Amino acid sequence: MATEQLTVAVIGAAGKMGLRVSANLERSDFRVLYSENSPAGRELLAGKGREVIDGVDAAKESDVVILAVPDIVLGTVSEALVPVMRPGAILLTLDPAAAYAKLLAQRDDLHYAVAHPCHPSVFLERTTKEEWADTFGGIAAPQEVVAAIESDDTERRDVAETVIRTMYAPVVDVHWVTVKQLAVLEPTLVETIACMIGSLLKEALEETVTTVGVPEPAAKAMLYGHTQVALANTLKGSNPFSEACLIAMDYGRETIIKDDWKKVFQDDELDKVIARMLRIKQINR
Repeated sequence: MATEQLTVAVIGAAGKMGLRVSANLERSDFRVLYSENSPAGRELLAGKGREVIDGVDAAKESDVVILAVPDIVLGTVSEALVPVMRPGAILLTLDPAAAYAKLLAQRDDLHYAVAHPCHPSVFLERTTKEEWADTFGGIAAPQEVVAAIESDDTERRDVAETVIRTMYAPVVDVHWVTVKQLAVLEPTLVETIACMIGSLLKEALEETVTTVGVPEPAAKAMLYGHTQVALANTLKGSNPFSEACLIAMDYGRETIIKDDWKKVFQDDELDKVIARMLRIKQINR
């Protein structure tokens, strides 16, 4: 099937990610169907000129069904839509948690894919105001995507990649991994670790200003600039840290980081955090 003839459904089209992917899909050659349960969401979509149809009706007609709904309801939503989907259709989720936990309703004649945006890299060479303004991705700043598909059908994977590149555009590359590998990347690498460190930096900034009394502009200037240097030096090896800085870094690690922190990469810890995210008691295998 030629990709320009694809029918793509966005379920949860008025949510944060639903709106983002819909904006790009709307400009594609695909036939796009929008579904949204919330009355306020339906009104929002109507204001954008997007006709809303029932989710079951959208799933029946679509070659690719995108579930842009919260992780905690993916199981329930998939139970309603999977039974009516076309044989050979692709069910595409935006986060790996539900797929990893095997919460999605199953059918042997469907293809299950997950695709999560990497967001524009901190090292991206931005050249326009629009690219600088697009910190999340999907508007002007190029980003990469990591995806997984539970299928050996290369044609279906190609179809999935075409939709993925469109809904997250502009996309530099799509990296294909397993569902488990994607779950290790998100949440472990980027949420459990990277986003937590970002939150810690914000708390440290607040402590510097409110408790120590450093003027906020000075504290922000020092932190923002040194965050850039820290990332460039550690992740890209751009410049060596000074000997004094290395001593301070060792002190920080000894004081703040637990010795066993790498346990978050173990399977049982991954299961634990995903179960917590999905608000279920445990991951059953």
